[in-house]
Amino acid sequence: MRIPLSWLREYAPVPEEARSEDVMEILVKVGLEEEDVHRPTDEISGPIVIGQVLSQEPETHSNGKTVNWCQVRVVPEGQTQTLTGKGIEESGIQGIICGAHNFRVGDKVVVTLPGAVLPGGFAITARKTYGHKSAGMLASARELGLGEDTGGIIVLSDLGLDPEIGTDAMELLGLYDEAAEVNVTPDRGYAFSIRGIAREYCHAVGEPFHDFVTDLAERAPQTHPSDHEVTLNDEAPIHGKPGCTRFVTRKVTNVASDTPTPLWLASRLRLAGIRSVSLPVDISNYVMLETGQPLHFYDAQKLSGSLSVRRAREGETLLTLDEKERTLHPEDLVICDDSGAIALAGVMGGASTEVTAETREILIESARFDEVSIARSSRRHKLSSDASKRFERGVDSALQAAAAQRAVELLVELAGATITAESSDVNHTVQPQPICLPADYTQSRIGVAYTQEEIVSTLESIGAQVKTADDVYEVLPPTWRPDLTDKEDLTEEVARLIGYDKISSTVPVAPPGRGYTVEQMTRRRVLDALASSGMTEVYAYPFVSAQANNVWAQPVAGEVVASIQLANPISEAQGFLRRSLLPGLMDVLKRNISRGFRNLALYETGHIFVPSTQHGSESIPGLGKRPSDEVIADLNAGIPHQPRYISGVFCGDEHEQMPGTSARAYDWRDTLDAVGLIADVAGAEFKLAQGTHQAFHPGRTAVLFDSSGTVIGYAGELHPQLLKEQDLPERTCAFEINFSALCEDKAEVVEAYSIFGYPAATQDVALLVDVDVPAADVALALSEGAGELLEDLRIFDDYRGEGIPEGKKSVAFALRFRASDRTLTAEEASASRESAVAVAVERFGAVPRV
Repeated sequence: MRIPLSWLREYAPVPEEARSEDVMEILVKVGLEEEDVHRPTDEISGPIVIGQVLSQEPETHSNGKTVNWCQVRVVPEGQTQTLTGKGIEESGIQGIICGAHNFRVGDKVVVTLPGAVLPGGFAITARKTYGHKSAGMLASARELGLGEDTGGIIVLSDLGLDPEIGTDAMELLGLYDEAAEVNVTPDRGYAFSIRGIAREYCHAVGEPFHDFVTDLAERAPQTHPSDHEVTLNDEAPIHGKPGCTRFVTRKVTNVASDTPTPLWLASRLRLAGIRSVSLPVDISNYVMLETGQPLHFYDAQKLSGSLSVRRAREGETLLTLDEKERTLHPEDLVICDDSGAIALAGVMGGASTEVTAETREILIESARFDEVSIARSSRRHKLSSDASKRFERGVDSALQAAAAQRAVELLVELAGATITAESSDVNHTVQPQPICLPADYTQSRIGVAYTQEEIVSTLESIGAQVKTADDVYEVLPPTWRPDLTDKEDLTEEVARLIGYDKISSTVPVAPPGRGYTVEQMTRRRVLDALASSGMTEVYAYPFVSAQANNVWAQPVAGEVVASIQLANPISEAQGFLRRSLLPGLMDVLKRNISRGFRNLALYETGHIFVPSTQHGSESIPGLGKRPSDEVIADLNAGIPHQPRYISGVFCGDEHEQMPGTSARAYDWRDTLDAVGLIADVAGAEFKLAQGTHQAFHPGRTAVLFDSSGTVIGYAGELHPQLLKEQDLPERTCAFEINFSALCEDKAEVVEAYSIFGYPAATQDVALLVDVDVPAADVALALSEGAGELLEDLRIFDDYRGEGIPEGKKSVAFALRFRASDRTLTAEEASASRESAVAVAVERFGAVPRV
């Protein structure tokens, strides 16, 4: 909501010297959020004055363009110029070239003198053009940032103005005014108006607020028979609430619809973010901004018979003011006359009854529509208007007659209209009901010892009526606050208006026995460890394409993985919930590479979404009571399984070349190191073996297993063809592990190894085995055969080449033996080594190499 300060000053005690920032600082105290400042003088500066055309000489030039060489007086006759600057004539008469032709000698116009700056940084200077020295410019509304009118320059007589020559045009045009913009939350629709903002400002500064709407309501006439009687006929109310509960009409005649909109009114609309269209339209918008009540003007001579408010019929159409023919839905609320639908209620009027420059009779509609009905129609037709925004939030049910009266008075004052006796007020409004507020409830909820006087005076200041009896306040909310429905709402109002700064910021002490779960603590340790290892944590969108799920979550190419499709996706290319974190990581990787980063080690943790046998639930519980256990169980059954995964990606160099050090590129070993780090920190164990996955390199892929042999992840180098298709660097590596499964498989208690004081004995062994025998399986056989003296075993060589038979490989292991109670002899270590080799020979036909 944009708030022109000159407008706000009419209804609230805003100091003349106050700026937009000052007003927003005060409004923040009562819970409104500051958004922006709109100050024309940030983009435009003078000297800009009123001038009078003394002469106008048309000249046609070789380019075919006809321009006017004008002499323009910019100071009153007989006076000298007081402004100084290069190009400003002391005589007060400026020579100016003008390409517009909508003026004549004697007209008063807006003159931008040399030294002025217009929106867009356009500086006005004296310059030679078309054979003359042009010192200034005759300004149009668009050049001054006042609108999009391209009909020529501003001629003040067309606006009904006759200011003195030399007058400051910026003041006349309202360019010194400014607007503060605040964000209005959906529950506070009353603040979508100058009336509402003025009330909030008075609350904030502790001043009484005089509601001008009260005076307007007193001047509104009683109903009188009309040629357009109104009936409310909602046969299909949504949630049992009628679509329209009040409909007020007023009629005026002899309207000069073609009268120009006064500058002060157009200026305020512009600052409020609404362009000037025509005087009747501008008046309806002005009243809406001022009071918060949207209005609609009909050309009364285009109406046929009586009016009714009803739901649209199946297949019914309406040509709206934006020249689009819309097919209506049976839920849409429409205004009809004998010819059919003439307006989409609360959203936009119809073209058939549009007010034009020829309109002489206007029927004013001021209604109260249901919030849900208007919101649904607005979204259904993708048609959000200033009116619908206000109706969606709730409009004061007592405002309609007053707003119509304000519109009538402005039409009479500005358009010369004549008031007729015809008026109607069909009122089916349900009055607000009293709310019981226990006297001690506010203190118990907020924690501040508010006095009775503070509570009562605060509630009365928002317009509520308060009665006190037996330690209970009986509060009748005002009609402009439909959001106040229970004691919690009233309590919030007391806290908001007395001041959030009065509420203690003491943090409550957490009860004993609470804290992170084991999985949460494990996850934090793991993520900290990955970050400490040099990787960077990132977050990606959980929405992917079906193709991405089929590639990354399915090891076998060509098979389709079950995925959950979104009902309302951001884009068709991201229409499914992810089955793997890697698609999002690849997008983050590409984005960083495009920004110039070459060496990257990224990781992400998050949930994937696995469809369950039941998709969603039809057991949607109602409000006001706890659902049954059966309903809760059915709701839970419809939620997809969401295990937590950890994934990472490496590309570029682990460290770059430096003096004395060669560069080392990331490779598949880094992915295994990261997975090993995750398992070590989590206190879990996993097994790995060479495997395949369609997204990974055929010969550089490790499959990760838990203790039961279930696959829990993959690690290795990504497939070259995939990297080429996604425009990613060669040899990019990645890993992904089911962290939830890893945590479920880990030991409840991690036992630390004993520290022995006796020295270790080391021995190596090299075995010749078939190339298809995994080295990890050979290592397991050696571990089982070595017995309890074996402390550690690691692979340090895998050789295939000269001297090795075809189909064989030589795998070398380093074994470390240690006893807890003595120093091992060489014979004991050798015996354990031979026992280990014997198991490998028996299980795989291994041949020891000497």
